[in-house]
Amino acid sequence: MKPDRPSFSVVAERRFRLAGKAIIEQHNPYFLPVDQQREICERNGIPFISFAHYDYLGLSNHPDVIEAASTELHRLGTGVGASRLVGGERAGHRAFERELADFLGVGDVMSLVSGYLVNVSLINFLMGPRDLVLIDELAHNSIFVGAKNGRYDHRVFNHNDLDDLERQLEEVRGQYRNVLIVVEGLYSMDGDIPDLPRLVEMKEAHDAWLLVDEAHSYGVLGATGRGLCEHFDIDPRRIELTVGTLSKSFVSSGGFICAEQGVIDWLRFTLPGFVYSVGLSPATLGSAHGALTQLKAEPQRVTRLHENSLYFRDHARSMGLNTGPAIGCGVVPILFSSPMQTMIASQALLEQGVYAPPIVQIGVPKDQPRIRFFLSAAHTREQMDKAIAIAAAVAHGEVAVPAGLQQQAVAGA
Repeated sequence: MKPDRPSFSVVAERRFRLAGKAIIEQHNPYFLPVDQQREICERNGIPFISFAHYDYLGLSNHPDVIEAASTELHRLGTGVGASRLVGGERAGHRAFERELADFLGVGDVMSLVSGYLVNVSLINFLMGPRDLVLIDELAHNSIFVGAKNGRYDHRVFNHNDLDDLERQLEEVRGQYRNVLIVVEGLYSMDGDIPDLPRLVEMKEAHDAWLLVDEAHSYGVLGATGRGLCEHFDIDPRRIELTVGTLSKSFVSSGGFICAEQGVIDWLRFTLPGFVYSVGLSPATLGSAHGALTQLKAEPQRVTRLHENSLYFRDHARSMGLNTGPAIGCGVVPILFSSPMQTMIASQALLEQGVYAPPIVQIGVPKDQPRIRFFLSAAHTREQMDKAIAIAAAVAHGEVAVPAGLQQQAVAGA
């Protein structure tokens, strides 16, 4: 007689509930069709403002970037058809990678079709038996997934606590052949950064390697958007590996790895996430290359982003809002007292045409629900003031449950 086991759908439902399904049973603010919401706002005479997208430099609708994507699409078609290793690449792949490497001051760059795939594939490929990966506790999920899938040890150190990291290095470094330290250039949930000068000194003193995930910091940090190294005036060649994404400042999709040219030459023939995946599609490549061209031509966009970010953070704090440890560059969270207050704030913002979804379960501690505001060079003071005023009214108990949230609650009752 077969044992009485739950069906696959029942198991899936149980896991969904453990993941926090109850939070969205009365009101689901996620997967909003943004284009339709924009049209609804415009019909009602309400300007639509997004603080939910990573368009840090305001380039996603730049006519020259769109033209660059369109040109490559019409010239080369929709896809590349195969892995670059076995099916050949387009001339634009290496032209873009070399130009990006030159801009960032690194030896070479290799692009992949997914930013998430970069960390998952790279860390697992680099490290092996008798190796150790040391990770900041607030690093991105892709870093932890990559670190947990290998035949090596991995440890976590307290967020941005380099004293804790140094204690662990002193304690265990001698037990391992290779040690890789992994941090982010700009932490996307808190908007803070690591102490790179000390990290570089520490990894050199302990003969370790350093990987910096600059997904949110390329195009954002530094006077011209060259990232964490420019912010601290550190030679990028002192860092073994940096990784980035094309979906944020470069308003496209995919990811990339920066390293010495010899390292990239090796990875182009061996890294599974590159060898067994197709290259960037022509339109994707064109839009990313177009964004890089605009970033180089218009560094004032980075200046405006810095000004907007600091203004948003400082004005939010002056209104009594908790922005956590954010340095005021690109990402500024506003923390609320409870998940429900966070949901109310998000809905109140949306009803006034401001799109900023709540973060109440995934990626943050349960006692630190928040709304992340992604600032852009394109945001205006008026737009930022509007969003902050609504968030402050909710945080200070001056706003009742918005109508949209009430309706959802009744429907779910």
